[in-house]
Amino acid sequence: MHTPAAANWIGLWTLYMREVRRFTKVYMQTILAPLMSTSLFLAVFSLALGSAARSVGNTPFIEFLAPGLMIMAISQNSFANTSSSLMTAKVQGSIVDTLMAPLTAFEIHFGLTMGGVTRGIVVGCAVALAMHVFVGLGIHSLTHIVFHAVMASMMLAQLGVLGAIWAEKFDHISAVTNFVITPLSFLSGTFYSIQRLPEAVQTLAQFNPFFYMIDGFRYGFIGYADGNIAAGVVVMAAINLTLWMLCTRLFGIGYKLKP
Repeated sequence: MHTPAAANWIGLWTLYMREVRRFTKVYMQTILAPLMSTSLFLAVFSLALGSAARSVGNTPFIEFLAPGLMIMAISQNSFANTSSSLMTAKVQGSIVDTLMAPLTAFEIHFGLTMGGVTRGIVVGCAVALAMHVFVGLGIHSLTHIVFHAVMASMMLAQLGVLGAIWAEKFDHISAVTNFVITPLSFLSGTFYSIQRLPEAVQTLAQFNPFFYMIDGFRYGFIGYADGNIAAGVVVMAAINLTLWMLCTRLFGIGYKLKP
């Protein structure tokens, strides 16, 4: 294993910047499009509710909803960045160039994942600025906001890596998005408080890792949480560590990557 001093910092930085430039070059699609779709979600819910005095706890429903939409935009764009990058490289055959570079499996995984995290955070900041104009969100705990934003984007970026390693064509990635990522996102309490669900369903919801990223991120803004915040921190850290070791191992052995 390379020590930090022996790491290929130039190669790692080059790989990371390649991933960043991939999405900044087409910013209309990668940044402005999710900004527009998330804003439309918020607008539709605002119009649907009208002047109804609906709230969750002491928080107006729109202020409860906004952080959930924000973290969904962050996480889903992190997934899209890594999965599309790695899948395109596999289909075009250019993945060989990355694998043959003087980079360790850890460095390859780090560069790809951090590129996805960067896109997620950039989209999140853009969405936050747009939402602040209409919702006026306050900040209850900046630490929780930053932690859960980074952990959520890292988790989804690594799921994107894992999905692209497993997939053999773009249809497989679409299947992961449609049958795994989207259902877990929508059933995680993004649009509702799980306290409104039957007790058995509440328990089931807490086995959904997406619940913890949304609940903790929302807590950072409004100070309200449906679950145990400390448990959520542990769950998010444990999942990211597990995914990191798994993805690094798969890069190391070249699973479904080497001809």
